[in-house]
Amino acid sequence: MRIALPPPPPDAPSRTRLRWEIAIVLALGLGQSAVYAVVQLIDSATRATPIAQQSTSLNPALSSREVFDLIYQLLGIAFAVVPVLLVCFLLWRPARPHLGTLGLDGRRIGRDTAWGVGLVLAIGIPGLALYVAGRAMGLSLAVDAGSASAYWWTIPVLLLSAARAALQEEFVVLGYLFARLRQLGWSPWAIVLGTSVLRASYHLYQGLPGFAGNLAMGILFGALFLRTGRLLPFLVAHFLIDAAAFVGYPWVATTWPALFGLPVH
Repeated sequence: MRIALPPPPPDAPSRTRLRWEIAIVLALGLGQSAVYAVVQLIDSATRATPIAQQSTSLNPALSSREVFDLIYQLLGIAFAVVPVLLVCFLLWRPARPHLGTLGLDGRRIGRDTAWGVGLVLAIGIPGLALYVAGRAMGLSLAVDAGSASAYWWTIPVLLLSAARAALQEEFVVLGYLFARLRQLGWSPWAIVLGTSVLRASYHLYQGLPGFAGNLAMGILFGALFLRTGRLLPFLVAHFLIDAAAFVGYPWVATTWPALFGLPVH
């Protein structure tokens, strides 16, 4: 299989420096989330209440006062994308395409977007089915993907949250880690499996089915990224999946309340 990943820059840093750089980038975002997710899963699994009767919220209200809820939400989104800016800074090339190492060259935007929309069907529907199965078997927490607030700005902020998740995860997991691990001498499939485990680990707070679903998503995304070396389709797909989950949660939860641990009226 032909690997389409771009070559490393000629002035690549030393292996030791690369390892420290990767550790710092992950500690600022997704690695930190993975550690918290593992602790949250252990916390949930060791409670007297069964996991199936517990819930977690992805976009909780951060203040009872509307203006401060909005401020906190926007600050959280802004600071969460700092690792994205960092990896762009680290991998920026003087010559065009500046972010070619990350799989972004500004070409074929329409085609890449269409591929991203197609990926939504390949990931979104099986992911929902796995969540439903996990809830039925008592292995998943009830996940509240919507917002606890209902203000005029709620939907725009939820869409920004979906964009933040897509940028943070795909820039770091696919773009940055694929480039840096390749420089460290990892084989292509070792990179796919390693990054997929990372992607799955920071979703452990949802339970083991959440881990399995995101592991499968990571393997699919990684395998396709190996073939194409293009990041935009995965940014589009991730954004659309999260946007549908965040904004559509109130309707879905009302339609199928048992899946989300809500009382049936």
